[in-house]
Order: sequence, then structure tokens, then C-alpha cells
Amino acid sequence: MSHLSAYDWEAADGVCGGSPHLHLVCTEAYVVTAGRGAVQTLSPDGYRDIPLEAGALAWFTPGTVHRMVQGGGLRVTVLMQNSGLPEAGDAVFTFPPEVLADPERYAAAARLPARGGPEAEAAARRRRDLAVEGYLPLREALRAGDDGPLRDFQRAAAGLVRSRVPRFRELWEAGALAAARRTGEQLDALEAGDAGHLADATARTAGPTHHGGYGMCGRREEYELPGATLPYETSDPSDPSAATGPRGA
Repeated sequence: MSHLSAYDWEAADGVCGGSPHLHLVCTEAYVVTAGRGAVQTLSPDGYRDIPLEAGALAWFTPGTVHRMVQGGGLRVTVLMQNSGLPEAGDAVFTFPPEVLADPERYAAAARLPARGGPEAEAAARRRRDLAVEGYLPLREALRAGDDGPLRDFQRAAAGLVRSRVPRFRELWEAGALAAARRTGEQLDALEAGDAGHLADATARTAGPTHHGGYGMCGRREEYELPGATLPYETSDPSDPSAATGPRGA
């Protein structure tokens, strides 16, 4: 989970907003808390421009390219599936094909030099512009009824993260899968008349652990909570597909 203020940087097509990207195995949801704007999506079933205003809920499944558009004071709470995977690199920017074809070049373009400050802002803006450069041809092709370029991008994105799948699997097994198994165990206990797990009931509270981070689509208030949202991973020199910086919206 994070709280997001959409970028108000104008892109080459005159639209203000964030960096188009997709997630490989995670569904993402926006709960709009203030302002107005839109999310543009590309999927095999076409191009959509979905209005966003306070109270709206929008979500997109793996493989859906999404681009947040600022319309005025847009603020969104972002909920990501599969705790830990978004932070581990389950996202690929819509960079042009020649960048996607070179893992080292992709990693350099996606990387942020720091979590805050002017240098991080400049890098976040450059990668947004590069992502829009690759996104616009995908959108125009889809509008013309040709989903071939989008399919090519999806395949390239899958290739970029392939080496990270063992790490994704570890996080999934320790997070989402373990949580589902605990629920199964609790249901088994209840069915047997055993309420012992309720003795561990408690309440917790937490606030953001980092303010003003540069996400893919806007400035973020981020949570790094064990068992909920893990710290963002930095690039591994042996893995050119890994990129430093926020992975989710």
C-alpha cells in the first residue's frame, strides 16, 4: 500500500501524469481520495481512458499497461497484490523496443540515483518521458485495431524479469501463499470447534515510513512494514533487469 500524488509534469503529448508501465503477476488498484484525473489503460481488449475522482475505485490485472493522468489535485491510495513482489521488480516501463532489448540499457534508464532530491526528480522525469515515448506507438496501434505491438511489449517485459522469478516465488510463498494457508488452517480449526488462534488477536497501527518518494506515476508516501510491504530492493550487479527505486505506482 502507498499514497500517491500524481505527477503534474507535462509529457510530449501534452498530457500531465506518470510513467506508463505494466505488472507481470500483480493486480493493482487505485482508491481515489481527492482531486480528479484519469488512468489510461492498454490491454488486448483495447484502449481505455478511465475517469478518476474522489470515491472512485479502479483496478487492472497483470499485463495491463496503465498511465496515471493528472487532472487537478489527484491523490490515490494504491493497493498492490502479492505483498513484496511489486517492491522486488514486478513492473516494466513502456520504454522503446531498442531499450527493452538491452537489459543493461533498460536498467540504467529505469534506475533512480536516490530516493529524494533534485537528482532523483530529474531521473524520474527522464524515465517518465522515455516511457511515454514507447507508450504512444502502442496506444496508436491499439486504437487502429492492431494489438501486435502491445503483445510484443508484453513478451519483452516477461523476458526482462525472467531471471527474477525465483525471487518472486520466494516472496510469494512467504507472503501471499503463507497468508492463504494460515486462513485454511484457521478454517480447519473452526470446523473442528477449536478457537485457539483467537488468543493471538491484537491491533496494530503504523504510518508511512518514507515521504515524497518518486514512484512510477507520482510522489509517494511509502510503507515498509515486515509482513505487509517489504523494503524496495536495489539493483544486483549480476542482474541487469533489476532497477533501483520504487516499483509500484
